[in-house]
Amino acid sequence: MLDQFALFFQSTGFAQLTMGNIFMLIIAGVLVYVAVKKDAEPLLLIPIAFGIIFSNIPLLATGVLAEPQVLENGGLVPGGFLYYIKQGLDLGIYPPLIFLGIGALTDFSFMLSYPITIFLGGAAQIGVYLTFLLARAFHFTFPEAAAIGIIGGADGPTSIYLATKFSPDLLPIIAISAYSYIALIPILQPPISKLLTTKDERKIRMKPPRKVSKTEKIVFPIITTVITALIVPQSLALVGPLMFGNLLREVGNVKRLVEAASKYILDTTTILLCLSVGASARADVFLSPKSLLIFGMGAFAFVTCIISGILFAKLMNLFLKDKINPLIGGAGVSAVPDSARVAQKIAQEEDPTNFILMHAMSPNVAGVIGTAVAAGMFLAMLK
Repeated sequence: MLDQFALFFQSTGFAQLTMGNIFMLIIAGVLVYVAVKKDAEPLLLIPIAFGIIFSNIPLLATGVLAEPQVLENGGLVPGGFLYYIKQGLDLGIYPPLIFLGIGALTDFSFMLSYPITIFLGGAAQIGVYLTFLLARAFHFTFPEAAAIGIIGGADGPTSIYLATKFSPDLLPIIAISAYSYIALIPILQPPISKLLTTKDERKIRMKPPRKVSKTEKIVFPIITTVITALIVPQSLALVGPLMFGNLLREVGNVKRLVEAASKYILDTTTILLCLSVGASARADVFLSPKSLLIFGMGAFAFVTCIISGILFAKLMNLFLKDKINPLIGGAGVSAVPDSARVAQKIAQEEDPTNFILMHAMSPNVAGVIGTAVAAGMFLAMLK
């Protein structure tokens, strides 16, 4: 009887559980708590957390990530279900589909109505390149440094896409870092913005956005796709779906396609992507000094991107007659629309009647394009 019990115990996950697995399960619990209790990006953090649970219950016991095996007689033993789900992540399929949905949801008219603020979205990418140099100083390879630097754009799909191309072994920590800092935007952006701006600057009122014609809205995604792809061809895999989704939104007579892209494809792909990211965070991969260093550099990247956008807005105000509220520069990171909403909230703390949300959406959307272009540049130069 004891021998049978011992044999049964050896077949359970308890026999193979490590302290690393236990620590990762605790991390998953913390992510769920933050997502539910603090309402911090629950759509992202909850599936990531559950993916971590999947991958840290000993895999030899569960088999959920097992690869398919070819038998000597030519037969095939199927892999675990998470193995097949992760293929969309490992092959770089999910990020473009996410961009398709984001494009279908996003209104670019705010950016078109005040195009000068596009430069703020570009300026925010300075943090990406500074972190790239920092990572090189810590002796990461050029591709690894590029994948780490892109965390600063606060764009999870782009970070994942570049990591799958450049450093698949670093994908779990890069992906979780990116989504963690996106969730922390309401905590990190306000103190940085207040530190770098004066009370009078935060009270600056901007002119209402001009009305953008339907023709402009339709032509913009087409021209942007062509020009961006010609200048940085490697960015097409991200910019193309983003602009295609936006074109579907603006033409006005393909509502079913817009609904499919913005709801069914986006929501389904988000679940699969985040579940795959969490499933990549095995204890033996995630818990290392290298991972902690990357997490710290991700924080540096994110903070410097916010700082770069704000300081560039202040620089522009030296030459502009109609001043820009520098708070919108902090929205130059790609987290649409969270960073724009935070900028609006900070402005209304100083003046409840000041509405800068529409203006903040311009650098916010420009940041999405800017981060995708930055990723394309890295791919063109380093792959």
